[in-house]
Amino acid sequence: MSRSFQRAILAISVAVILVVFLGAFGPSGVSASQNDGAYLQMSVYEDVLHKIQTDYVTTPNIDEVTNGALHGLLESLDPESSYLTKDEYATYLAHQHEGQAEVGLEVSKRFGYGSVVTVIPGSPAAKANIQDGDLIEAIGGKTTRVMSLAMIRLLLEGKPGTTASFDLVRPGNPKPDTITLTRTMAPPPPLVVQQYKDSGILYLKPTVLTADRVNEIVSHLRAMPKEGDRKVILDLRDTAAGSEDQGIRLANAFLKTGTIAMLTGQTVPTQTFSADAPRFVTAAPLVVLVNSGTAGAAEIAAAAILDNKRGDVVGERTFGEGGELKTFPLPDGAALLLTVAKYETPNGQKIEDKAVTPNIAVAASQEEVLPGTKPALQQQHTDDQLNKALEILKQKNA
Repeated sequence: MSRSFQRAILAISVAVILVVFLGAFGPSGVSASQNDGAYLQMSVYEDVLHKIQTDYVTTPNIDEVTNGALHGLLESLDPESSYLTKDEYATYLAHQHEGQAEVGLEVSKRFGYGSVVTVIPGSPAAKANIQDGDLIEAIGGKTTRVMSLAMIRLLLEGKPGTTASFDLVRPGNPKPDTITLTRTMAPPPPLVVQQYKDSGILYLKPTVLTADRVNEIVSHLRAMPKEGDRKVILDLRDTAAGSEDQGIRLANAFLKTGTIAMLTGQTVPTQTFSADAPRFVTAAPLVVLVNSGTAGAAEIAAAAILDNKRGDVVGERTFGEGGELKTFPLPDGAALLLTVAKYETPNGQKIEDKAVTPNIAVAASQEEVLPGTKPALQQQHTDDQLNKALEILKQKNA
């Protein structure tokens, strides 16, 4: 047996053991049958690799075959879980704390390729008219199908002023466009605020859920009248960036009691995030707007509002993202990025698996403006989702 073949078996065996024993399969402790199944699979992998090495039409590069198998193994779990080769992991570590410039894309993986979750308004990506749902087929000439999500995100980052080139597939156009964008260090877009004085409706649209943006939202909510007309539209469409704790904090501003979210995993103690009364701000009637670009922290907030029956959620099914990653270095210098816990809604649905479905479904308007070009408020006559939110709130008493 060659050394490369031995390394292949070792790498796959280590990955299988980590995935099974560290909690990727099943909601509870590892059973004897799971252990037996893991070892059986290692034997199957060895047989498959042996057949590839001895009977394939040409002599294969076993290292490439192994890397492909490990990428597929991890991505079969969820988009966030990733296998990084030795070189990829070294690059990953080197770039973690460099504060890289970006092109304005929030990405995940769908259909095996990099997928645009949302586009940051005013960013280079927005100016290039990139849309939610566009597929990044390749970066720098290398297909994203063989890249981990961690590497896709890493390759889109870089030093300010440098360029990122990638092939983009847009819906309805099978031929990819080659896009070249200049990376920038632009600050997050400001909070969009609109006051409908005739109806007392306060419209708030954050693009990212950072601590500063949530602070701004809370300030605007506190400034509302204590009595009389006071209603809120929280527009979380295309809000994908931000930390989960800020999504919990945002929900708490509207919830005085109840469960906001839970974090569960096989090896991670279950955490329940409950509303903290001192952080509650307003009981004003509320509508939350969501779409397929709503992800992560924004989904936590929307689900908490919906499940606690605190307000209506209007729009389209969200993206489905929300977990905690842990890094497991491997003996050969490679590493696993493994989802060890996932956020759940108050009703017990894992957000990454089920996303958030609005209680009032409204499709996006066909005439909807391109992401990042103009606030939705400037296109009210074509924004069916916003118009529905206004209609709902005008019928409610503060």
